Amino acid sequence: MRFTPMTALVVAVAAAAAVGVHSAGAQTAPDRAKLLRAAADALGMVRWSDIGAGTTRLPAIDIVNTMELQGSGTIEGTGGSGKIQYHADIGYNPPAMRVEITRPGAGGASQRTIQTVREGYAWDESAIGAGLVPGKGMATPAMPALRERLLQLWTLPYGVVKAALSAGEKTTVSTEGGATVITFPLSGPLAGITVRATLDSSNLVTRVETRSDSPALASLVTQTEYSNYADRAEVLTDIKSPGRIVRRQNGRTVMDVEVKTWETNNPYLVFPVPANVKAAAPANSR
Repeated sequence: MRFTPMTALVVAVAAAAAVGVHSAGAQTAPDRAKLLRAAADALGMVRWSDIGAGTTRLPAIDIVNTMELQGSGTIEGTGGSGKIQYHADIGYNPPAMRVEITRPGAGGASQRTIQTVREGYAWDESAIGAGLVPGKGMATPAMPALRERLLQLWTLPYGVVKAALSAGEKTTVSTEGGATVITFPLSGPLAGITVRATLDSSNLVTRVETRSDSPALASLVTQTEYSNYADRAEVLTDIKSPGRIVRRQNGRTVMDVEVKTWETNNPYLVFPVPANVKAAAPANSR
């Protein structure tokens, strides 16, 4: 997905706020602008500068670039049974995510899988950074998992706000059952997927649904619930993160994770793509 999310959030929120002030005669745009700004503010994603008394606070600065979360719970499809340890490195510039799942094995040994995605590439690592230096682990291309892994990134609360802003006028806002709902299409490798995000009374993302009219994308139709928001960084920065993530597919729970820590102070995280992964990817991904 060729988003430039940090720039997009700065420009889009700033423009949206300006539209809300200067286009009082319009209905849809000011509503969308006000809601998206409120959602970004609720998460603590942006910081504002005051320009003169009584004016809109511009420009906005997107402070969410990299994040790291750790938790425990259950995930379907990783083999074995019982509790797992969940560790995710998250990046939005460029869009990337590394998920490390550790599961207790027989005899006290643990089983670990590392699933990574960056822009148009997906691969598995035998160890973090595997495949970058000869003899130091193995990187296995996993291009069939590209869209599923990107979807996890863009349906996190921060990804929802960034992607909704990037979608511009294609994003719509409605009220359903007393709740505010943001609806927008994804693009790039996720083209054909529509996201519906429900906000609570504090403008926090509590439910994210994805849907598609294409049978080929049926595996990407999911429902994810976020709850128990708090500032979980080592150094508190007023960025709120969910304390529980529950993802379902066709009514079946495929992920249920309780979050222990969620580092939001842009930890140093990199996602270099191994040469063999680049070579195995389709030409339009390179």
